[in-house]
Parts: sequence; C-alpha cells; structure tokens
Amino acid sequence: MDKFMKVANEEAKKNKEQNFKNGGPFGAVIVKNNKIIAKAHNTVLQDNDPTAHAEINAIRKAGNILKSYDLSDCILYTSCYPCPMCLSAIIWSNIKTVYYGNTKEDAANIGFKDDYIYSIINNANSYLNLKNIDRNETIKLFEEFSKSPTLY
Repeated sequence: MDKFMKVANEEAKKNKEQNFKNGGPFGAVIVKNNKIIAKAHNTVLQDNDPTAHAEINAIRKAGNILKSYDLSDCILYTSCYPCPMCLSAIIWSNIKTVYYGNTKEDAANIGFKDDYIYSIINNANSYLNLKNIDRNETIKLFEEFSKSPTLY
C-alpha cells in the first residue's frame, strides 16, 4: 500500500475506533515535498458541522501550517473520491494531484449521497430554487474588487 494512502486510511479508521461517532469512514493526508503537512478524518458528527469532511479538515490544517490558502505544491491522498464540496475546496486550494482509494460509487453503496449531489449539480435548478435578485446592487462591490490589487 502507498505510504501516504496508508496514513489516510489510518485516519479514516480513527472514526471506527469511536464507533463512527465522529463521522463517516473517511481520512485524508496532504503532502508537500514528500512530507506529510496535515492529516485529518471526518468529524461531521463530532463538530456538528456538515463541512467537516476529512479533505476539508486536512486543507484547513495545511493552510494554517503553511500560512497560505495556496496549496499548489501539495498532493492530497484521500480514502475516497472527493464529494462535490471537497472537490471544490481542493480546486480552490489549487491542489492539482489527488490520489483516492474508494470510489464515489463505493460511498453511495454505504449510504453517502455523493453521486446524488453530482447529479443535482448538473441541473441545480431542478433541485434548488435559485433566483437572481438585486444584482444591480451586489455587482458594485465585484466591480470595485476587479479594479483593486488582489491576493489571487
């Protein structure tokens, strides 16, 4: 087994040790220059936070450790294909390489709705009531932002 995937899998096993009271069976590791920067597991139930997935917890830790939102020099190892939320966080953090163990279909088979969410994203208006309002006012700050020096 890959040494970093083994660590991600061990992180996932931490929830089994707690009878899955912390959250689902997911773990993640962020590596830079062949060194582990951060590792985490799912803590959704423990934290009462639906965003506390292993990948996001690891990204938050790595950002704090590296003092940067830009993790472009890092690699993510995760015990399962990232859900849409985690995939978005990975993209926002500029991580370009992700190794995963289980598939999104494997997650669906144990009750997680990743596949369902991916289908909703493809046609969000069929699931959510998304309505554009007051853009003439909210766009003003975007216009100011586009004229200022940014971190991006």
